[in-house]
Amino acid sequence: MNPHAPAPISIISFARSFKSHWELIILLTKREIIGRYKGSMMGVVWSVINPVLLLLLYTFVFSKVFKSRWGGGVEDGNLNFALALFTGMIVHGLLSEGLVRAPTLITSNIPYVKKVVFPLEILPMVALGTSIFHAAISLVVLAGAIFLFKGAIPWTAIFLPMVLLPLLILTLGMMLVIASLGVFIRDISHPIGFFVTVLLFGSPVFYPVSALPEYIRPWLMLNPLTFIIEQARAILLVGQTVDLVGWLIYFSISVTVAWIGYAWFQKTRRGFANVL
Repeated sequence: MNPHAPAPISIISFARSFKSHWELIILLTKREIIGRYKGSMMGVVWSVINPVLLLLLYTFVFSKVFKSRWGGGVEDGNLNFALALFTGMIVHGLLSEGLVRAPTLITSNIPYVKKVVFPLEILPMVALGTSIFHAAISLVVLAGAIFLFKGAIPWTAIFLPMVLLPLLILTLGMMLVIASLGVFIRDISHPIGFFVTVLLFGSPVFYPVSALPEYIRPWLMLNPLTFIIEQARAILLVGQTVDLVGWLIYFSISVTVAWIGYAWFQKTRRGFANVL
């Protein structure tokens, strides 16, 4: 690798980087997951306990204290409210965990920055892989709850990977930009944390889109989580198929954002070593 050669910025080179280093990405992801729970008595079991406890807490607060009802195609009842709420929490967690970690991905891996041959662009992929791991465990819990209380999981659940794919691509693109900015602007982690909180309450996590006035709904669709959350609930809880037109639009935007993020990262990575 020639350190003086221009860094590739095409979407094809981005895909090739992932293909060439996927074994390293998996290895680093496993190491990070194990390291996160190393030393704790229950280990990875906490990744199951935490979402379940949050599910119970939110369900009690919103269905018992505030007497909230769901609607939006989902049957009424505390159980259905909990399932709809948990689905939204999982989708939000996929995006939020990656964005919160992104500002320190480069600054916390300085030894990798000093190595010219290390592919720094895979660090956001590793962090995203950790988010996917935790989301997958939560989805297993959700699937078990749906099967236990409803007797069957809708066949449309097979479309879930397809529904989540654009969100993962979009998240990766955003993480690449934020990780790069985190090297030069150390304070960026603070607004990112606030932004994630705004997304939580500005997304249909605690309510369906149909609960809002009609003139607000189109604006809510500008939120990157809205479409994915609504589609995830549709295929998991209602048994509806994917909105293919909306999915194609979202996928196109996600790929564009990912390419822009990769190009920005590649253009700025030469300055990482000087700053660090």
